[in-house]
Amino acid sequence: MSQEIAVVGSPEFTTGFRLAGVRKVESVPDDEKDDELDDAVERALGDDDIGIVVMLDDDLDYLSRQVRQSAQGSVEPVLVTLGGGAGSGLREQIKRAIGIDLMAEDED
Repeated sequence: MSQEIAVVGSPEFTTGFRLAGVRKVESVPDDEKDDELDDAVERALGDDDIGIVVMLDDDLDYLSRQVRQSAQGSVEPVLVTLGGGAGSGLREQIKRAIGIDLMAEDED
């Protein structure tokens, strides 16, 4: 089972994760996101040691359609996006990762 957390994004975003001990980091400067972000995400998704990939929700807009769909549909590693307000889809990410909806109401 994959145990590592990876972080993909700008150096400003990834620095805090580095300081917290995350070792798998793909830093992509803002001015290179259009060219480099797809490759960084694909490397993270292809690493068998990684179980969770963390990104900013806004960075999904820089991904090509194919890489975005691959990342969002990935079960292992699972993509977790931060930011984006209440509609960021965390519930869907958890449901996809563990296979059940923890927030579902009991129907009696």
